[in-house]
Amino acid sequence: MAIEFSKYHGLGNDFILIDNRTSSQPMLTPEVAVEWCDRHFGIGADGVIFALPGQEGTDYTMRIFNSDGSEPEMCGNGIRCLAKFIADLEGCATESRRYRIHTLAGVITPQLRPDGQVTVDMGVPRLLAQEIPTTLTAASEKVINQALEVAGKSWDVTCVSMGNPHCITFVEDVAAIPLAEIGPKFEHHSVFPQRTNTEFIQVVSRNYLKMLVWERGAGATLACGTGACAALVAGVLTGNCDRQATVELPGGPLEIQWSEVEQRVYMTGPAVKVFTGKV
Repeated sequence: MAIEFSKYHGLGNDFILIDNRTSSQPMLTPEVAVEWCDRHFGIGADGVIFALPGQEGTDYTMRIFNSDGSEPEMCGNGIRCLAKFIADLEGCATESRRYRIHTLAGVITPQLRPDGQVTVDMGVPRLLAQEIPTTLTAASEKVINQALEVAGKSWDVTCVSMGNPHCITFVEDVAAIPLAEIGPKFEHHSVFPQRTNTEFIQVVSRNYLKMLVWERGAGATLACGTGACAALVAGVLTGNCDRQATVELPGGPLEIQWSEVEQRVYMTGPAVKVFTGKV
């Protein structure tokens, strides 16, 4: 049986979207998702996202398989693409719409705006070591500027969970980072029992950051929404940036705000439909 799909991207972080609203289980297995994500022999994507029926009072449920078949808790660029996909399915893509979406990281609320951008309430960041999770420090302590030995070098890292784990380190020049070489070593380091996403951040100014990312389960990607949120939180915790900033990724900019009152993080960026097809 042929399965219809749509391809979307958020700043080049690309996904295969599947209308899975008739079942609470993904139509594809992780193994098939890997085949579909292959950029030479498949459709090509960083992951496959399924729009499933809502649960616990939400409008929809999001499941995602990475290009390596693993399942992350959430994906910031992916949920923007999912919101746009759902609006297209409902025939209201040009309207301002708000959805409550159940994810493995909790309920996430994207808001489609008339200008084509999507603002997502990413929730309150989790900062304790046991919440990341990491063994870098005591379970009940925050991980801020902790020394971590990777590839024969000591890196000062700050860890944040946006429902998924992030390890952030501030560097002089992101262009000088040998990402393909050291990214996997961060991801699979023994202090991260569930592996980790890694963000290398160059502070251009207090409201402008440049970011390079190695994503858990996907490798080098052009953008990472949860990573941009985690980077700004880490920047505030380390005194490197303000609570609102532009985060420039290889695929383009995201606007990130960490509310001082609510302590919630808000991400704004695009989601673009590329094409549709059947497999």
